Amino acid sequence: MKLIDEGAEAKIYLDNNLIIKKRIPKTYRIKVIDDCLRKTRTRKELRILIKASNIINVPKVHFSSSEKDFKIVMEFIDGKKLAEHLDNFSDKERTHICHEIGKQTALMHNSNIIHGDLTTSNMISKENKIFFIDFGLGFISDKIEDKAVDLHLIEQALQSKHYTHFQSSFNEVIDTYKKYSNKNKEIFDRLDKVNERGRYKNKNRLKK
Repeated sequence: MKLIDEGAEAKIYLDNNLIIKKRIPKTYRIKVIDDCLRKTRTRKELRILIKASNIINVPKVHFSSSEKDFKIVMEFIDGKKLAEHLDNFSDKERTHICHEIGKQTALMHNSNIIHGDLTTSNMISKENKIFFIDFGLGFISDKIEDKAVDLHLIEQALQSKHYTHFQSSFNEVIDTYKKYSNKNKEIFDRLDKVNERGRYKNKNRLKK
């Protein structure tokens, strides 16, 4: 197995064209509590992945062992991570990609799946398809606020990582989302409020 990524909660390995995501123990937590948390979070992510696989493009789950070693074995998407490659695509290709981001986000939200970390770091382009990955912070919710925050995250990601094409890219995401979302007016009303909160926090930070 080859370690290809490591986050606060898990290590990601590549093994024979499969991804193995294994939640790592936290030594500062009591072992019984730590095991319970890792088990619960692995199960939750598994359920979300399986539900999402019927709606949008996500890695196919091959195996999960939440009881023993807190891991999920899934398909390896051998494509281009958008965080690293979005700016390198042609205008036409980038428009298609942002269209797919908007569409898949809306379909995901229509089924009350919240990604929780909806950035281009968690999206992969392969064979004209966009795959959403890493649902470790995902959850199920029908709250308008949670869906608006997901959109706020992708807006921030595009603005900070892909600022050269930010406006056209985000406009395409939003316009497509509106076409497919079943509650787009409520969500965008809330998105405006979420953005206002973000601007207010930034102003306060600058004053300090």
